[in-house]
Amino acid sequence: MAAIKNVALIGASGSLGEPVLKALMSSGRFNVTVVKRASSAATYPAPARITTADLSSVDSVTAALSGQDAVVSTVGTAGLSTQGTAVEAAVAAGVKRFIPSDFGCDLANPKASVLPVYRQKVELHKQLRQAAAAKPDFTYTLVCNNAFLDWGLEKNILLNWKESKPKFFDGGSREFSTTTLDSVGQAVVGVLSHPAETQNRFVYVKDIDITQERLLNIAKRIDPERKWEEPIHISTAELEQSSNESLAKGEISPQVMLPYILRVLFGPPEYGGRFEKVDNELLGVKGKTEADVEGILRALMLGK
Repeated sequence: MAAIKNVALIGASGSLGEPVLKALMSSGRFNVTVVKRASSAATYPAPARITTADLSSVDSVTAALSGQDAVVSTVGTAGLSTQGTAVEAAVAAGVKRFIPSDFGCDLANPKASVLPVYRQKVELHKQLRQAAAAKPDFTYTLVCNNAFLDWGLEKNILLNWKESKPKFFDGGSREFSTTTLDSVGQAVVGVLSHPAETQNRFVYVKDIDITQERLLNIAKRIDPERKWEEPIHISTAELEQSSNESLAKGEISPQVMLPYILRVLFGPPEYGGRFEKVDNELLGVKGKTEADVEGILRALMLGK
């Protein structure tokens, strides 16, 4: 496969988009074009080229992707519905590689992939496979990094450290894989730098395997003066059942969908929350130590 040089990024202003853009540009390997909505007021650093498109229009996105070798989508939840259009446009524009906004759990895992929260992503996977089969010059890569480490700590998802009585899911002692946003950015660079090795497959990266118990111990070291209480223990199976009941009533909200993510992340091993094999070496992801995790959490807890 020919080298990838021209890369378009959709969703560059989000929590993941910014570090991915930074990684692409700092690698010095690519000519980067940011595709944004005309209504967006976001600005981007040089030498990134900026173009606008109506992300709901195949023709508009096709024009924006003209001359691009690869497309990376880092859109958030609200933008997932536009990715099908982006795939159609990428095929029409002659793009060689599409990296969708997966960037999460292992959706090759059958127990994870059937959960309602991942329905849009699974449907897009089917579209990508069909497009690649119909046009062999079009390829894709699905990046699995499981939980975002720094973002997940900032948002109190991996550990609710803002509370002296944090929540432990399924005991808090089960290891899960987690990856910083910067390492995800490096993984994207790695995929585009190794197109043949990453063609039409899932790739897996992680910075560290850790538990909620270890995260709490780190938090206690950072703030030993706080009066930490016994964690609240919550069952992910019960959370999943509650969300199923809510969906059956037609209730759809982030609060209803989050428990499915927690089920995969903290639940039984068969959901794939801990990656056994990864592509770190191929993609240039070096990983993190527990000391690195402490540095991230310390900055959040002490505001430094």
